Amino acid sequence: MTGAIRVYIAGITGNVGSLLAAAVHAAPDLVLSGGTSKTRAGKRIREVVAGCPSDILITDNLNAALEAATDVLVDYTHPDVVKQNTLEAVEAGVHVVVGTSGLSDADYEEIDRSARRAGVGVLAAGNFSLSGALMQHFALIAAKHLPTWEIVDFGTEHKPDAPSGTARELAFRLAQVRRPEYAVSPDEVVGEPEARGATVNGSQVHSLRLPGYFSRSELLFGAPEQRLTVRYEAIGSRPYVDGTLLAVRKVSGLTGLRRGLDHVLDL
Repeated sequence: MTGAIRVYIAGITGNVGSLLAAAVHAAPDLVLSGGTSKTRAGKRIREVVAGCPSDILITDNLNAALEAATDVLVDYTHPDVVKQNTLEAVEAGVHVVVGTSGLSDADYEEIDRSARRAGVGVLAAGNFSLSGALMQHFALIAAKHLPTWEIVDFGTEHKPDAPSGTARELAFRLAQVRRPEYAVSPDEVVGEPEARGATVNGSQVHSLRLPGYFSRSELLFGAPEQRLTVRYEAIGSRPYVDGTLLAVRKVSGLTGLRRGLDHVLDL
């Protein structure tokens, strides 16, 4: 890809989308080509997004992105629409950066097949913060040496998806290292099996949704007479911007789907 990268943001007025729009506008190698919003459609971007003086009209559907001159679609929308948005963009030959959580392993497999057929790249991450990517990287190293772990996933009381995208991705990547060992299998619990959490790719995941929390993930390892906790926490949306910009710059070099920001980090 030569010249400035043209970026279209689905969910441009959201917590991450609005910060990202301002960052794209400020970057010399990126150009904002438009955005969608279900609540602010018909407004000009400059009217509702601080730090982004674009006169482009916000739309309420993805058609404008696919009709406009766009290189990369960034999706920060909602679990109900992210899969369709991604597939439509891929079929139109547009690279995609997926920051919305809620997709299943089967969804990702379908997206990967479509992206490979179209010859475009999709980079999806449950967490686009650099510290979140490092948390996952350290956890994968620890799993090679400590065979027993569980995941605890914290989010705001308004977060609709459980487990979070961060927890789902972490469980998926851990399964590629090994499956955890439990002295008592979760399906052999006496009492209430739900108390052991959900089994995601072999890992037990516990999702808490509480006021006062924003985004936090913990991977707890246990071994005889020792414990290790690998924890990530964000207190706002700004940490996701730098990682998303990195993904925007790198996704055109991919073909098919990659899950995890670490695929484009120099680790």
